[in-house]
Amino acid sequence: MDEISTEWVAEPDLDDPAFVEGLPGVGHVGKLVAEHVIEEADSEVVCRIHSEHFPPQVTVDDDSVAELAAAEIHAVETEGRDLLVLTGNHQAQDNVGHYRVTGAFLDVAAEFDTTDVFALGGVPTGELVEDHDVVGSVSSADLKEDLAEAGVEFRSEEPAGGIVGPSGLLVGLGGKRGFDAVCLMGETSGYLVDPKAAKAVLAVLEDLLGFDVDEEALDDRADEMEEVVSRLQDMEEGPSPGDEDLRYIG
Repeated sequence: MDEISTEWVAEPDLDDPAFVEGLPGVGHVGKLVAEHVIEEADSEVVCRIHSEHFPPQVTVDDDSVAELAAAEIHAVETEGRDLLVLTGNHQAQDNVGHYRVTGAFLDVAAEFDTTDVFALGGVPTGELVEDHDVVGSVSSADLKEDLAEAGVEFRSEEPAGGIVGPSGLLVGLGGKRGFDAVCLMGETSGYLVDPKAAKAVLAVLEDLLGFDVDEEALDDRADEMEEVVSRLQDMEEGPSPGDEDLRYIG
């Protein structure tokens, strides 16, 4: 097993594709967006990236066939820009691995002459959010105007502590390699999987890249999560018994 290996599956003919990353992270926001776009649009796997820096485990499918942990890049054709969408179940487990694996992602983007990179994620608020703003970070200040017109907010020194992992490195390393790189982060509590934050990020991405996908499945997941949150809030508040209901248990 090499430190990093790229298994090519298809060679699609894409027109000026944008590279979109959505790996597990805060609220699973980026991963939800990436998987939703892949499922709702016309897509195919382009390549799988395996690495010693991923967790030492396999996934097992419905036929009990085991597959090494990998990140997958899908070609997605839309009515707007074509896309290269990266997703998977894992991030690298160490600092060096994050740099090496992110470099491999950018190598694939370069193979398709991609100029634009969009990293997707969540920015934690520490509390439940009603209105999910999208916060941005860019590799160059020249990119901010179009993003602001699409509703992206830019806040001084936010997120606090910076952007960790591939979402941050795609912007940092991508900028160094000449890509126009952006990170779009949906506000989320940080405690739960957040389809509503994902929907906010997806709306901005659709606006910027000129495509549209059915959001019904994402809406359904958001409704399910609303029910979970409601039950958690009820459990946290608990009953408010009157004096006649008090019991002593010794």
